Amino acid sequence: MQNRVFSQELIKQVIDDLKITNLENATIGEVLLIASRLEQVTGIPFIRMDQGVPGLKPCQIGLEAEKKALDAGVASMYPAAEGIPVLKNEAARFVKAFLDVNISPVSCIPVTGSVAGSFGSFIVCNQYDEKKDTVLFIDPGFPIQKSQLKVLGINYLEFDIHYFRGEKLKEKLEDILQAGNISSIVYSNPNNPAWICLTESELKIIGELATKYGVIILEDLAYFGMDFRTDFGHPFESPYVPTVAKYTENYILMLSSSKIFSYAGQRAAVVCVSDKLFSLKSEALAKRYSGAGIFGPTFVGAILYMITSGITHTTQYGYAAMLKAASDGDFNFVEETSEYARRAHRMKESFKKYGFHVVYDKDIDRDISDGFFFTIGYQDMSCGELMQELLYYGISSIALSTTGSEQQGVRACCSRMSEDLYDVLDNRLKAFSIDH
Repeated sequence: MQNRVFSQELIKQVIDDLKITNLENATIGEVLLIASRLEQVTGIPFIRMDQGVPGLKPCQIGLEAEKKALDAGVASMYPAAEGIPVLKNEAARFVKAFLDVNISPVSCIPVTGSVAGSFGSFIVCNQYDEKKDTVLFIDPGFPIQKSQLKVLGINYLEFDIHYFRGEKLKEKLEDILQAGNISSIVYSNPNNPAWICLTESELKIIGELATKYGVIILEDLAYFGMDFRTDFGHPFESPYVPTVAKYTENYILMLSSSKIFSYAGQRAAVVCVSDKLFSLKSEALAKRYSGAGIFGPTFVGAILYMITSGITHTTQYGYAAMLKAASDGDFNFVEETSEYARRAHRMKESFKKYGFHVVYDKDIDRDISDGFFFTIGYQDMSCGELMQELLYYGISSIALSTTGSEQQGVRACCSRMSEDLYDVLDNRLKAFSIDH
């Protein structure tokens, strides 16, 4: 392996120093630490494909609105637990503008990022019905959500959708749901890490089964509108972003500002609970919290408020302004984020040139979109082997095994690529190919 950027001894030393016992199961944070430590020790830059952080400038509209809110003195006031009216109104309007779904502002709840939103959602979904105590993941997915369930002590099941596209998905879901213990189903769309997108027929299957079995769908829309095969950037006109909310009233949508507005640092998101679910009365919730047991108010007052005491006041004004600009047609977030598709395409071309392949490459019979993430495999290498081998060549990634995938490969994120790094990536992949 004469063309390695970093020696096997140095990689092992760093892994040992960081007390990482199993590289194949390393978390995103651990891989980030490995790459950062190697950069510090050697001064050699990494191709950073590990952490999914925005690679674009934050939306100026949000920044200006936050400054205005600060000048108005809102920093001295606690925000209402249910969120400020302007953000709730704009969230409901945004859902109508880009999903063509009607929802009341009261059912749109600001949260401190979708991570806080999913954490609270897992709690309420597994408490509203005492017979339902297990979460089902349609994988691959975001590893942190399973870590949240470990913290909460909640059971979960999972399956890799790679084998169950189209009508096969219905058979798989029905087989699991018949047991009667599933409280909720979680997936991201577009998918982190595979970037596959569920089709309308698949969303219909999920929605109809959710209604049939009384299951709540947690639809993570962190990469909202970023299936760049279709232009979803025009408010109040077709095509609309596909959603399970068209096919069931048992849903919680998670809308994050992190990627579509490059606003990750401000931890701003909204969870949109269907109006029917928001007003659902649960005897189990009433008993546990000594209240009326209404789903929405219990979710807000007894659960979310206990986690973060509400979302930062000024951030709510920033998020509201960005949602309004999008719904007004003054800010095309899809056009802005399409830069990720261009980066992913160039990176994929380099990988393919040197013998790599895209692992999740199809939405049934259609090539997946280029976007924020993609998946890469190499010959018969396992997830852990490929991730470690790429580290020797100064390329950091995440093993697909940590995402619930049963496929062999790694997740690649394109967000931190810049023009000066494409040649570096190409040269390192060429070196990898020569050595293998």
